[in-house]
Amino acid sequence: MNTFPTRPLLPRSLPLVWLLSITIALGSLRFLIADIAVVMPGMLHHALDRPLALYAHLICGPTALALLPFQFSTKIRAKWPVVHRWLGRIYGVAILVGGLTGIVIGAQTTEGPVAATGLIILAIFWLGITGYAVWLAITRQIAAHRRWMIRSAALTLAGVTLRLYLPIGIMTVGFEIAYPWICWLCWVPNIIFAEALLRSEKRKRLSQKKPA
Repeated sequence: MNTFPTRPLLPRSLPLVWLLSITIALGSLRFLIADIAVVMPGMLHHALDRPLALYAHLICGPTALALLPFQFSTKIRAKWPVVHRWLGRIYGVAILVGGLTGIVIGAQTTEGPVAATGLIILAIFWLGITGYAVWLAITRQIAAHRRWMIRSAALTLAGVTLRLYLPIGIMTVGFEIAYPWICWLCWVPNIIFAEALLRSEKRKRLSQKKPA
């Protein structure tokens, strides 16, 4: 039976996560009003060598991050399903462009193979998982769609966790040592946490179905 709870098991800190998503998304667009050499010096070589890929990524990544809270709004989904679907389409296109350009940027990073591999695998998973979630929505497999959207959200939130880990890494071991590992730490624990959440919810549903 294709059922899924209206409010899946999500952390109590979710409002804080959504606030961070929107705040970091807006902050990531600062290059639109300031010199990228000043606000994002680490991206300058991409801006010089592959500006189209970089700017597409810098616009689409934050767009997906900013839309994420609205995609999980039960109020929007229930009262304005057309809005939910259109926001979902924009979210999907943003990840399509952001993921493809993420592969290009990841492959050309100057921070070494560990960072490059982490970024490329993140982009591939982001594309694949979100694409599958979109296909499930199109084929009206809504329960499965919502589960895969939780996985997609975990990867989209790598944009938040990366920016939270970076200052800690810089202050402790320095950027050059920390960054390659943060390219993995920003998303691997996220997807593990999402899987644990989904498994916990599944066990809860199964226990409720057991006869007294």
